[in-house]
Amino acid sequence: MNLSLNSTTAMGSSNALAADARALNALKFEAGQNNPEAVRETAKQLESLFMREMIKSMREATMKSGLLDGAQGDLGADLLDQQLSISMSGQPGGLAEAIARQLSKSMGGAAAAEGDEDSAMPSTLSLAGRQGGFARYGGFVPPSRAVAAAGPVSAYAANAPSPQGLNEFVRSHAGAAERVAQASGIPAAYMLGQAGHETGWGKSEIRNADGSNSFNLFGIKAGKGWTGKVAEITTTEYVAGEPRKVVAKFRAYDSFEESFRDYAQLINNSPRYEQARAQTGSAQAYASELQKAGYATDPQYANKLGRAIESTQRVRSGQA
Repeated sequence: MNLSLNSTTAMGSSNALAADARALNALKFEAGQNNPEAVRETAKQLESLFMREMIKSMREATMKSGLLDGAQGDLGADLLDQQLSISMSGQPGGLAEAIARQLSKSMGGAAAAEGDEDSAMPSTLSLAGRQGGFARYGGFVPPSRAVAAAGPVSAYAANAPSPQGLNEFVRSHAGAAERVAQASGIPAAYMLGQAGHETGWGKSEIRNADGSNSFNLFGIKAGKGWTGKVAEITTTEYVAGEPRKVVAKFRAYDSFEESFRDYAQLINNSPRYEQARAQTGSAQAYASELQKAGYATDPQYANKLGRAIESTQRVRSGQA
C-alpha cells in the first residue's frame, strides 16, 4: 500500500486507513506538517477507530444467537463493525471535529491560529479529565488512571470540559479562580464552590445549541444589558417555592476564566450584592446574602452553596 499523502487519492483512502496502523501513523506525520486536510483526515480516522472499539464492546456484550457462531461469522461481524465505524465517523458535530481542533492547536496548525469560535467545542483528546482517556487509539482507561497519566492539572486544555467530581473540578479551575480573586477580592474558594454547585461539579455545564460549551460556570443569565453570546436552555426555577421548568437565556463565554471574571464583575459592580461583598469572611454568611439579593430562586440555595464552599475549602486545604 502506498503511504504517501501527496495525492488526493491517498487522502480518500478512508477504508484502508481504518484498518492500517501504518497508514494512520503516516497521516499523523503529515498532519504535523501543518496540512489541514491531513489533520481532518487523521481526526476522522481516530474517531473511526474509537467507534470500532465501541461497537466491538457492544457486540461482545450481546448474546449470540448461535446461527453465525464460528470463525466465518466472527470475520463477517468484524468487517461489518469496521464498515459501520467508517460510516459513523466524520459527521458534522461529531468527535472528529473536536479531535481536529485539538490536533491543530497541539501541532501549531493553521486552524488553531485562526482562533475560530468553534474551538470552544469539548476536546475529545482531553477526556482524560472527564470520563476516561484514550489508550492506543481506542482503548478506554479508568478516569483515575487517565488523570494520573495526564500529569499536572495544567495539562487540562483551557477550552476542555470541566473534569467531573469535587476534587478534580476544584484542582482544574483553581488557577483561574486565584487570578480573579487577586483582582476582585472575592475568595477563590467561594467562586470555586459556587461554580461547583451550579454545575454539579462539572456534570451539568450549560451548553450551546450546537452542543459546544458555553463556559458559564455560575448560571448567570443574559439580561437586557448583555450584548455577548447567549445559550438558551431549559432550567428549573422556583415560583412561590414550587419548582418549574422554564426556557431561559444564559451568558456564554470563550473560556472558563472569562466566566470567573464576569462573575466577579457582577458581584463587585452590582449594588444588590453589596451586603454579600461585606461578608467574604464567612462562607455561610456570603451565601446567605447572595440568596437574599436574589442570585437564585431555590429556597435552599444558601445552605447548599455554603456547604459547597466549605467542601471546596477542605479540598484546597488538603492539596496545600
